[in-house]
Amino acid sequence: VVAEGRNVSVNGAAVPEGRPYLHKGLGVTWPGDWVAVASSLGVRVAWDGQLAVTVTVEPELRGGTWGLCGTYTDDPADDFVRPDGGMAAFAAAFGNAWKVP
Repeated sequence: VVAEGRNVSVNGAAVPEGRPYLHKGLGVTWPGDWVAVASSLGVRVAWDGQLAVTVTVEPELRGGTWGLCGTYTDDPADDFVRPDGGMAAFAAAFGNAWKVP
């Protein structure tokens, strides 16, 4: 899924603004001024088309996530786990550790 402003595409095919899309466990909806992408895996990402992003995961995934979503354990001590398993001291270092080329 690629979203640039209000332009959204899935596997290169445009999803018309305001029209829901559902295919093979992936859904795109337009709640208000936002665009939301939900997967059958239990993860939902919503974006305001500018700066704000929210990520929501189902309770069944508790303790089973990692990366920028965190570990979902409600333990602040493991919030900044880097890809190598070490801990980042600061939020910026944590975010930078997860950058991909």
